[in-house]
Amino acid sequence: MKFGPVAPADALGAVLAHSLTLGETRLRKGRVLDKADIARLIAADLAEIIVARLDLGDVPEDTAAARLARALVPDPEAAGLRHSTAFTGRVNLIATGPGVITLNSGAITAFNSVHPMITVATVPHWQQVGPGQLVATIKIISYAVSEIDVAGAEEAAKGAIRLLPPVHRTAGLVVTEIPNGPDSDKGIAATRTRVEALGLTLDDVQHVPHRVPDLAEALGRLKGDIALILTGSATSDINDVAPTAVISAGGTVTRFGLPVDPGNLLFLGRIGPRPVIGLPGCARSPALNGADWVLARVACGVDITDSDFAAMGVGGLLKEIPTRPQPRRRKPKPS
Repeated sequence: MKFGPVAPADALGAVLAHSLTLGETRLRKGRVLDKADIARLIAADLAEIIVARLDLGDVPEDTAAARLARALVPDPEAAGLRHSTAFTGRVNLIATGPGVITLNSGAITAFNSVHPMITVATVPHWQQVGPGQLVATIKIISYAVSEIDVAGAEEAAKGAIRLLPPVHRTAGLVVTEIPNGPDSDKGIAATRTRVEALGLTLDDVQHVPHRVPDLAEALGRLKGDIALILTGSATSDINDVAPTAVISAGGTVTRFGLPVDPGNLLFLGRIGPRPVIGLPGCARSPALNGADWVLARVACGVDITDSDFAAMGVGGLLKEIPTRPQPRRRKPKPS
């Protein structure tokens, strides 16, 4: 592609690089100049304008962006995404439903390494999204790129972006209570919001004393594809009340502790085929915390390994909750 100043008379078929106002007419950048445009430019007595002119083998920005979007997401319906119409060298990928985004990070890095003018920016791997949410944007920075580079980026893309929808449809919640404990209504409301954001329903909520036998019995009768536990007192050990109750109910605890803050005191287990999530106390707040990351993956049928949990620590320092401001310093005692 050639880029630079030319006389208006020599600009037919070129791409206007900068918007121009000619009386009541505005020619926007990116416009392919036709004969009427050239006549206006000459009548305006402009000595030169800056344009881009495509070389043989160049692909216009919108065509390139559309091709690359199809390479990244070849079957949008199957991937739970849709393509926007290419405009100014940009195509957006948008979620058509709730779920989590899975990315081939190596393929995306390879895509972005083909040429600086060819780019894609995405949400993080395993990001929870809802319908209509922007997932990625493909942007051709220049007005055209070579066919060789477009083909190279297409090859690198290899269907690198998709949305995994929820495989579970319902959840149940057991809330344990202690004397003078926290407000359970607030926690239930926050949990319901989280569940519904994933397209699930909270079908059963049970209240029991904070004791192993009561919690184990409640888990046995709880309805829902996923069992959630919100304890009146924080779970501080794998042998604490809630994990022990899961085992007493015939289940297993596969993980206690999460390298995400807020959200450290989460545990994950299973009773038969049903996943069980012991929610941390911060889940009473609607603010983002580690429970959101775990619940989203579990709802979408993603198996979370110890390596996956360990990887959550990178980027796992989340926004502070209002009751625990950053930096974490004790308030000075009044003198």
